[in-house]
Formats: sequence, structure tokens, C-alpha cells
Amino acid sequence: MLKNYFKTAFRSLIRKRNYTIINVTGLAVGIAVCMIIFMIIQYQTSFDTFHSKKDRIYRVLTISNHADAANISYARNVPFPMPEGLKAAFPQVEQIAPVYASHNDELQVLDDNGMPVKNFKEQSGVFYTSPSFFKMFDFPLIAGSYESLNEPNHVLLTKEIAETYFGDWKTAMGKTIKIAGYYSMGAGLFQFPPVALKVSGILATIPANTDFRLKLVVAYGTDFTGDKLYGFQQPGWNGTAPDFGCYVLLPPDISADIFNQQLSAYARKVKPAENKDSYILQSVGAIHYDAAAGNYSNKTISHALINVLWLIAALILLIACVNFINLSTARAVNRAKEVGVRKVLGSNKSQLRAQFILESLLIVAIAVIFAVGITFSTLPYVNRLLELSLSFNIVNSFTVVLFLLVITIGVTVLAGLYPAVVLSRFSPVNALKSRLTVNTTRGISLRRALVVFQFIIAQGLIIGTLVIVQQMNYFMDQPLGFDKDAIVNVPFRPDNRGEKLADYVKQQLLLNGMQAVSFNSNSPIEEDNNMFTRFRFDHALKDADFQTITKFADNDYVPTYKLQLVAGRNLQPSGPTTEFLVNESFVKNLGLKRPEDILNKEISIMDGLMKCPVVGVLKDFNNRSLRQNMAPLLIATNATMYRQVSIKLSATKNITSSMQSLKKIWEQTFPDRV
Repeated sequence: MLKNYFKTAFRSLIRKRNYTIINVTGLAVGIAVCMIIFMIIQYQTSFDTFHSKKDRIYRVLTISNHADAANISYARNVPFPMPEGLKAAFPQVEQIAPVYASHNDELQVLDDNGMPVKNFKEQSGVFYTSPSFFKMFDFPLIAGSYESLNEPNHVLLTKEIAETYFGDWKTAMGKTIKIAGYYSMGAGLFQFPPVALKVSGILATIPANTDFRLKLVVAYGTDFTGDKLYGFQQPGWNGTAPDFGCYVLLPPDISADIFNQQLSAYARKVKPAENKDSYILQSVGAIHYDAAAGNYSNKTISHALINVLWLIAALILLIACVNFINLSTARAVNRAKEVGVRKVLGSNKSQLRAQFILESLLIVAIAVIFAVGITFSTLPYVNRLLELSLSFNIVNSFTVVLFLLVITIGVTVLAGLYPAVVLSRFSPVNALKSRLTVNTTRGISLRRALVVFQFIIAQGLIIGTLVIVQQMNYFMDQPLGFDKDAIVNVPFRPDNRGEKLADYVKQQLLLNGMQAVSFNSNSPIEEDNNMFTRFRFDHALKDADFQTITKFADNDYVPTYKLQLVAGRNLQPSGPTTEFLVNESFVKNLGLKRPEDILNKEISIMDGLMKCPVVGVLKDFNNRSLRQNMAPLLIATNATMYRQVSIKLSATKNITSSMQSLKKIWEQTFPDRV
């Protein structure tokens, strides 16, 4: 009987090719979209879920007041004494690991004689930590030992990086590379000469679904200064770096709430009185969804967005099902005689319904097969567009197979059950006498309602798309308060030739037709690399009750980005820090009525290491995300802090020609860093 059902259903679908093609195409596209959305959601919700101790791993967040009590922010950076302090104060905690993520590191592969043979640059992926990190997180080694990180000047490489640097990861063990180190003081990072690191371990391939994009893991105690003053072990609870964090592994009998109370009491005891920051634990499972504090991959997604994706997938699939129902019921009159003949020959309603549902199952099954092909062919484009690492392997992915099975059954029931019920109800007498018309066929009113419902969903999706387009246009066209057109930022590692080298590069760039050149720590608008600094104003005895974003830039920063001065003057050319610029928000948060009131007043930052007068006030510009208010801003010269050069390209030369000129100059100036 079942074989006959399949044979009859197949013949019916072949006979009505146009109907079959339309239904299969509509369902295939809808299922493919749902499958891609499902894979995106599955990928985003799987971040760092593969760690066996994930339920007990937490990071320490810093809660800060930047301007007033109502302006509270959460940051992933913590004071430098935090990890060691927690180890001493809470011996019951299983593991405590400091983590620092470096950026724009330049590395050299050395031969057996200590001579450089290859140069590499890693914009991200260089982490400084201790063996405790690997006792929390499951990143397996294929060679070497985690414990080697207890010794300074040791490094673990991932298998891919080892193969890139040495050709074969097996030959990398015991080899030497050089890396530039950074010395942390106050709120700044100062660069020191490169140090040699011994490769003491090879990590297996790092999964794509982790916020720890490890490439090189350097021993936390590596000495960059030559006097055993390690870069990340500076005293003082006011000193932080943007990517310096602390992770803890709590024992099973201690909850996060209990430890938060103990952490608050400990922080009040060790912090200076003027430091109003507080600290709280955040589960590792919540990190990927926290856009405010961010993570080391700089990629987050909110739970609200995931719910929206689920809703979009459901609506698209529902539209496809409604389209299937409408087409099936529209053909009801054409199949009336078939139903009449079957009933005369002895078929009952249940047999007819089984036949029609089986036809629907065949259509859905064919659509699923085509949907798999569509998904497989479009996934690379989706990965490039969304910068994801989605992989499609239907053989090894149980969740994808289960999803397809649920979709097949669900769509068959949703789209096939009602048409089967409508068709099986036809009276054989009326059907054989051809008395059925569109107006008398049951279910027509429901079909009209489904059409209206389908249009409502489609209009809702179109309206939502238009809103998103308008929002994107707003982001693209919104005046930011500075000039961003034709400006490229080239990151670099500071050179021991310092200010003179910067002047030489700047002159060469200007002679080759560049409009403006500025050396600085970062661009005007940043989200993840903004450095918040405590300060004292006008010889005050304690820190101000808010923090300020601090940027270091030369005197060409203002004209390069066309920032507007509302009071005072621009910075004078200087290698060290000698004077400050502030923005209007800085003045307002101090309670001053006019920008002129702050001129020539002294500001002290970095625990008094930099004490300088304010010489100018800048008109407010967006110095962070448009989702946030303008933040207080401080700009000062300091050649040791410059990490990039901002270049305004010439209007008379095309971008390709300008970039070629830039590359030539860079190769001549930095032959070992191309």
C-alpha cells in the first residue's frame, strides 16, 4: 500500500511539473534561509561552550563611574595587582590567571646563530598569561608543556603559526623568536627593545568558536626591562591597560554571588580612597553576549539579536508554508474528479489524506535536498559577508541533520495537512458531475486569510529592512565632528630612533603628495582601544570623580582630522608631554561654565608622572560609539605612545598611487618591517 502511495504521488508530481517546480523552489529557498540562520545562531551560541569547566570560569569586570553616578560602565580591564592580590587573599580559589592581549606585534624568527631570518607581524593573537589559564580553559597541547610558562621568556605557538614561522611545527620546538615587549605604567604602555623567546610548546588548532583567538602565548613573567621589573606587575590599583584582564576558576562549593561579596570587601580594603571603582565576576558563558565590556575577539552578539534571528527564520518559513497551502488549495478544483473517482473505487478519507500528505512529504523532501545545495553554495559568501567561520558538514553534524529532519516533518504537517483535509472532503457525486467551482470549494475563505497573513508578514519584513537601511544610512551620514575621508591609519611599532624618525617619515610622506600626516596612539573614534585615565585637576588633593579618555597625538592631529578649537590653541610640537587639549564634555563635567575657564589650569595624570597645563579646548566630536554619549577627552603629545600614523591622501592622486607611494617610503624607512 505504501509503495503504491509513493508511486501515485510521484506520478502526480511529474504530471504537474510547473506546480511542483514552483512549490519546490519556494520551499527550498525558505528552508535554505532558515538553515543558514540556524547555523549562524548555533555558531554564535557555541562560543567557549567546549570547555569542561565552563560553569565555574569567570572573568573580573571593573565597574567605573566616568562622569557622574548615573554614568556607569563595565570594562574587562582590571588593575595590575589584581591577579596576584587575589591569589594571596583567596587561596581557596582553584585557579587565578592574568591575561593580556597585545596588538600589532612584530616578530622575528632567529636561526641557530641568533640571526633573524624571517619577519612577521601579528595584529592580534599574542597573549601573555600563566599556566593557570590552561588549567581553566581546554586548549590542548600537541607538544611541550604548559608549565614552561612559569619561566620567563618562553612562548607557546599554535600549530598553524608554528608552520607559518618554521615550515613544520615539529621543528619549531626549542627554536627562538624575538618579540617587542611593552612596559605598563599607570594608564600607559611603553615600548622596550625586543626580547628573545624560546618555543616551549605547540598548541592544537584553536576552535573558531572561542573569544580567545590565540596565536602566540608568552610567559606572563617575561622580562622586557632588563632589571627584573616585569611589564605587567606594576604596583598601584589605578594602573590598567585596555586588554589586561583576570580570570578565576571558582571551586564547586563557592557561588559567584558569595565571591562577589568577598571581592567587594577585599577591593575596599586595598584600593586608594579616591578610587571609586568596584569589581564583579562575569561567567565565561556571558562574555560573547556582552557588547559593553567586549572580549578579546572584539566580536559580540546580543541575546536580543539572536531572538530576532529566530523570529526572522520562523516568519520566512511560515511564508513558504503559506505559499504551499495556497497553491495546493488553489488546485483543489482541478483534483476534484480525481478525488471523486478514488472515493467511488473505495478510497476513504484517511487513505486520501495519507496520499496527499505523502505528496507534500515528497515535495518537502525534494525542497530540503535543494536547500542543502543552496546552503552549501552560498555559505562561503555568508562567511565573507559576516566574517564568520561557519562550516557545513551534513554527515558529521548531528544538529544539522536533526534540524533538517524537524524541518521536513514540521513543514509537511504545516503545509500538507490542511490541503489534504480540504481535498479529502469533496463529495464524489458533485465532483464527478463537475459541480465544484472556486466559489463553492471549502477552505477558500481560509486561503484568502492566509494570503492576507502572508502579505502582512512580507510587509513587516520589508518595513524592518527599510528601517535597518535608514539606520545604516544614519550611521554612514551622521556628522562625527571630524574629517574621516581619504584618511588611512597605518599601525607600527615604535622605534628607538623616536621623534627624529617620525619627523623624517612625515617629511617624506608630505613630499610625495600626502595632504597631512599625524603620529598618534589611536584615531578620534574608538570602541575597544580607548584608554580611560584618572586625573587630578588644578592641584587637587584627590582624583576627579570621573575618568577621561586619553589619546596621545602630535600637533598635526588636529589639522589632519580637522578638529575644531573653541578656545585656546593647538598643541606645540614636542616629543614628551608638555601640554594638554581637552574637549567640551571634559569642561562641562568639571562644572565650568565657559571653555576659557579651563585654560592654563594644570592636569595631572598617571599618578603625577605627567603634569601639564591645558592650552586648548576642542569642540565635541564622537570619540566612541554612537550608542554612547560624548565622553570627556584629553589629548597630549608623547612620542613613546604613538602606535599608528594617520595619513590624509592627496585629492590629486588616486588611492592606488598614494598607497604605492606610502609603501615605497615605508620600505625605505623600515626595511626590516615590511
